[in-house]
Parts: sequence; structure tokens; C-alpha cells
Amino acid sequence: MERNISVYVHIPFCVKKCRYCDFPSFAGADNIDSYFTALTDEIRKERDTRGRTADTVYIGGGTPSCVPPLLIEAVLDELRKTYVINDDTEISMEMNPGTCAETSPEVYRRAGINRISLGCQSFNDKSLKRLGRIHSADDIIKTYDILRNGGFENINLDLISSLPGEGLRDTERSLRKAIGLQPEHISVYSLIIEEGTEFHRLLAAGEMKDLPDEEEQAETDLLIRTILSEEKYKRYEISNYAREGRECRHNICYWKRKEYRGFGLAAASLVGNRRFTNTRDMVYINDPGGILSEDRILSRDEEMAEFMFLGLRQTEGVSASDFSRSFGSAIEEVYGGQLEDQMKKGFMEHPGERYFYNDRGLEVSNILMSEFLL
Repeated sequence: MERNISVYVHIPFCVKKCRYCDFPSFAGADNIDSYFTALTDEIRKERDTRGRTADTVYIGGGTPSCVPPLLIEAVLDELRKTYVINDDTEISMEMNPGTCAETSPEVYRRAGINRISLGCQSFNDKSLKRLGRIHSADDIIKTYDILRNGGFENINLDLISSLPGEGLRDTERSLRKAIGLQPEHISVYSLIIEEGTEFHRLLAAGEMKDLPDEEEQAETDLLIRTILSEEKYKRYEISNYAREGRECRHNICYWKRKEYRGFGLAAASLVGNRRFTNTRDMVYINDPGGILSEDRILSRDEEMAEFMFLGLRQTEGVSASDFSRSFGSAIEEVYGGQLEDQMKKGFMEHPGERYFYNDRGLEVSNILMSEFLL
């Protein structure tokens, strides 16, 4: 067992469910008190891990900022009784514009939160309304100013590209407005229509005819990469860009397959080679951490495949020596055919002991990475 670990806490409450969202979340304030009681109980059950250091803590949702900030502070107090949380631990929290009061940053900072991920999605009011967001472009700027004035020095802005009805000019305008705020980190995710969402229902009914095609998406991706590179945001993962030294340490933990422990509804954990996930149903509050939707021991083949397709999401790719150290076999012995084929086709590079996708490879990485499933 590794000594250090990362921690995820899920807050499933939202002001309103967005039309594209398939995350385990729901609108309304029902069950907030009972949920946080259950969440605290689940964390307390982990007290036998006392002494393990939490390298990172990530509070996600849902919209954690739509619940009283004192509840978030109480959760972090419980985590400190279970894990060692140091001054340099990265503690992130997701926030939606318009859900942060002027006084909230003081409570969040007192609780130890030092990084905010602000879910902007777009600076186009028409697109925000169509996405089902509760905020406007002006709300983004107001919330950002509240956070900066409240002392936050590490802020990520989340954007979504390839939105219905948007062209290159719309994407560029949103991106440049985000850059103009000078955040430390920018994430730009291409819209994916997930089953079970309102957007999926509209698409199936033939009511979304203005989605960009593959060529338009490729042009959009190139525009995003070019602008962010020019503005000194380094791409370090398929959808993530950061100023030097401001990469999200928590997400890197996932991509490097470090151990992590998730608490709350639908939260996933990886401890050793065991992967387990809490139920997505609010029956969670009756037996927090005891009702699982997944609980299995990963095989060696599964672990090797995860090493590849998670590691190759990063622009630095995967290390041959790390693979050998982890699995006792050379990476070329296991995946030589796939690696050679992808290099010959011009998707992958191997200048030293690392294998990584170039920009062309990252564009089609989902297809390429499936080849590493044994």
C-alpha cells in the first residue's frame, strides 16, 4: 500500500440540472443534512488509515458551492481527523458562477481550500441558456472577482467547446474572455452527448441539427491549442492547460494511477489493485460506504491497460521504466505491436524512454488507446 493518497468528496446537490449533465447530481435541497451526516460517517469509518498523507483533496459535484460553506468546512475538519493534510496539500473545490457569496471565500480559505475550479462552460449568454446553466457571462466575471478579492491565487476555468450553434468565432470569443481574466488553469472539454441527458433526448428526437461536424470540431480543437499556446498555457493533458507549475495535481494522480479514496454518492476509489464505487442512489445515506455499485480486484492485464490509456492522456505520455517497475515486464514485450504501429502511422513519438501522442495522435486518442485493451 502506498503511504500517500488522494481524496475525492462528492457533493451531489445543484441549483438546477444542466441539459448535458450525466453526473450523479440532482436539483434541490432535499436530504442535505442527512447526506452530510452520512458523508461524515463514511469518512469516520476510515479512521484506521490515520497516518496516511492526503497529497490532494478534491470536492466535486454537483455544485459544492450551492450548499452552506460551513458544511464544506465541517467535511474538511473530519478529513483532517482521518488523514494528514499538510499546508502544501492541494485542496480543490468546484464552483458554479452565481453561487458564491461575498463572504464565502473567507470560510473556504479558513477550511484550507486553496484551488477553485469555476464551471464557466461559455461566455456566450445564448449558449449558457441553451446548456441550462443558471448563470450569465457577467456572473462569471463577478464570481471570479469575488474569488480573487477573497485571496484565491489558484483558479481553473472550465469551458465546453463544440457547442450546438457555435462557430469558430464564438469559441474564440469565449476563450479570449477566459484568458483575459488570467486564471492559472483552463480546461476545455469537447461537448459529448451522454445517454440519459436532456440533450440526448433532443438529439434522438432530431431536435439538435446544429452540432458541429468532425471537421468543424477538428478546426475548433486546433484553434484552442493555438491560442492557449500563444498565451503561455501549456497543454499537459488532452483537455487541460496550465501556467507553469499550476497543473491540477489531483487529476494527475488519476492519470498516473496513484491510490485515491472517494467519499459520497457514486464516489470511486482505487486502493492497491481494488477498485470500488459507492452507489449512485440516495440509499447511500442509509449505509454510507456500505452499498457499492462496483467492487472488484483488477487483473494484471487490466492494470497494464489502465496504465497505458490513462497515462497516454497526458502530453508527457508513459514511461517504459515505470511500466517495467510496476509490472515486471518490458512495455515493448506487452504492447510492442501497438506502439510500433502507432509510431509508423505518425500518431506517437518515442524520443527517449517515454512514449507519447503528438497533437495528431491526441486528436484521435480515444480510438488509439482502445488498442491497449488486452
